[in-house]
Amino acid sequence: MKKLLLLAAPLLLAQAPPPAEPPVYNAADKIIAEAPQTHWLTIDPDDIMVMETAAGRMVIQLAPAFAPAHVAAIKQLVRRGEFDDGRIVRVQDNYVVQWTARPDPSKPKPTPLPAEYERPLAGLAFTPSPYKDTYAEAGWVSGWQAARDTSTGTAWLAHCYGTVGVGRDNPPDTGDGAELYTVIGHGPRHLDRNIANVGRVLAGIEPHAALPRGTEELGFYKDDAQRTKITRVRLASQIPGFPKWQMMDTASPSFAAVSHARANRIGFFPRPAGAADLCTLRVPVREAK
Repeated sequence: MKKLLLLAAPLLLAQAPPPAEPPVYNAADKIIAEAPQTHWLTIDPDDIMVMETAAGRMVIQLAPAFAPAHVAAIKQLVRRGEFDDGRIVRVQDNYVVQWTARPDPSKPKPTPLPAEYERPLAGLAFTPSPYKDTYAEAGWVSGWQAARDTSTGTAWLAHCYGTVGVGRDNPPDTGDGAELYTVIGHGPRHLDRNIANVGRVLAGIEPHAALPRGTEELGFYKDDAQRTKITRVRLASQIPGFPKWQMMDTASPSFAAVSHARANRIGFFPRPAGAADLCTLRVPVREAK
């Protein structure tokens, strides 16, 4: 009898129902993968900056709709090759990676730019977030994480992970676009409307966020031997065959579904939050197919 039972066991296992699918930890990924082409916006290659460093390649999208003077100045610096042979001069833990164009004492300093910290709300299609934000009424504008103040009629880009801003001295109008940083930590939203946000990193932030931290005040490196070299910076429009990039349309049903999924995670989460801050609700981006 024991032998018969042992022989029957493989048959019972063969007839058993297949195991349940593993729990979905991030339903947003499936929504993003299945979003129709009409729910994606193509990024102008002239608004993409490609920075090659000793640590790797960083692809950055610029935001001329929010900081036109700064973006124009940055593009001019790129076209003149002034970021080539520049340096990453600062890496502050849970805060920023900062880099500068190549210093040239023989050239006059660039003209300081206006304090483009916010812009008129008029003319922007603002999609409000369904979730409360600590700092302002949060939402999105054509694929960008943003916030607005209807009492002043203004809107601005939010400081989130991967945001690119312009370094400056204490006076607000002292940034010139030659010194940039990207956020590598928790979104420092207190910087909103205090520094010009000019874009965000699309790809390649990881090896730069992993660089050794600077040992001087605010994470600056002590000397040039510690600084990472920037070998070349170009606009995507200057690079033949550079891939096209897209961002999800934040006014689309797909993005609304992504936001809902991120605020209401399932599977591992026995108690979904039912809420999310603006920086958690990042906008999906991808290389175009």
